[in-house]
Amino acid sequence: MSVNLPPMGELYPVPGVRLASCGAAIKSADRDDVALLVFTPGTALAGVFTQSGFRAPPVDLAEQRIAAGKVRALLINSGNANAATGIEGLEDAQHLCAQAASALGLEDEAVAPFSTGVIGERLPVEKIAGAIDTCAGQLDPDSWAAVAGAIMTTDTAPKALSEVVEIDGVQVTITGIAKGSGMIKPDMATMLAYLCCDAAVTASCLQQMVRAVADASFNRITIDGDTSTNDSFVLAATGVAGNVLVDDVCSPAYQILQESLVRVAQLLAQSVVRDGEGATKFVTVAVSGGASEAECLQVAYTVAESPLVKTALFASDPNWGRFCMAIGRAGLVDLDQSRVSVFLDKLCIVQQGRQHPDYQEADGASVMANDELTIRIELGRGEACAEVWTSDLSYEYVRINAEYRT
Repeated sequence: MSVNLPPMGELYPVPGVRLASCGAAIKSADRDDVALLVFTPGTALAGVFTQSGFRAPPVDLAEQRIAAGKVRALLINSGNANAATGIEGLEDAQHLCAQAASALGLEDEAVAPFSTGVIGERLPVEKIAGAIDTCAGQLDPDSWAAVAGAIMTTDTAPKALSEVVEIDGVQVTITGIAKGSGMIKPDMATMLAYLCCDAAVTASCLQQMVRAVADASFNRITIDGDTSTNDSFVLAATGVAGNVLVDDVCSPAYQILQESLVRVAQLLAQSVVRDGEGATKFVTVAVSGGASEAECLQVAYTVAESPLVKTALFASDPNWGRFCMAIGRAGLVDLDQSRVSVFLDKLCIVQQGRQHPDYQEADGASVMANDELTIRIELGRGEACAEVWTSDLSYEYVRINAEYRT
């Protein structure tokens, strides 16, 4: 089940990136679940990672190795998160990175691990080790679609996108993949996402860029309000496009590249919401008139994550009192109800803190019946605005998560 999830279009090879996937039967024997991405020497990488207090061991290892600036390959597995596995989980990740490094002719520290799937179980190290050797022998620049499929868990379809942008007269290719369907409320990162480009960018600029891209895309989505133990978002720039080195965050080249990466990341992030577990609606919660962007996001997330709001969305029930309830518990200091308005798409349902005099229940129900809609909230407190993307909460969400391990 998904909501107008766009099919993958043409995916462009990114010069300087080779990749492959294969099956290790981690959770199922009928699909790929291990992937390798290998980068040309000189590639710059940057990442943002989950702020969960129960981080998985591979997250710490990947963050340390990417920060050290020596990573040349990413090792990804689905079906098992290698989270809540203690020192043994760290040793398993280190062992598999060493296996990949050996197969690729790299130093152990040049491989960064990423895992997603069931929490609390040890990795099947021997199975994955065999798959790593297979992947290493199948690396190809055109394997983006296969790798996008290999990193899925409860996703119903792979998520991948490409774009070409011109920087200083030079064409730069961007291709990205993401996975995620449930346990989605990123906090400085996303479920798992990887964006690669062939632009020449300094590592310091890339680190600022990855945070800006995450904040404008993956940090604006929520399915169920649960931040994963394994969320990671990595941005790689191989530097082989031939553009003048991007080394200044204020330069036009930096802005052009960042805007292009944001476009790709936003579409991938929205695809995650469209493919949310059991989702039947894609909903934008847009808040304006806040004293700050942070305040607008606070309200937007409270509304987007309210179980009562989400179940009303599923039922197409214009029970607008639930929106007021969520706005009221968002924690704003000195909220003036008389300045608050709420809209469903263009339909004003609440004006000056109470039902709009011309509002009709049938009109609200008509908007709520759409599979895509916007809840627009005006706070009347300032000039700031922000929006997040979310889905409804259906019977199917409960079924998927009740049966997740069976």
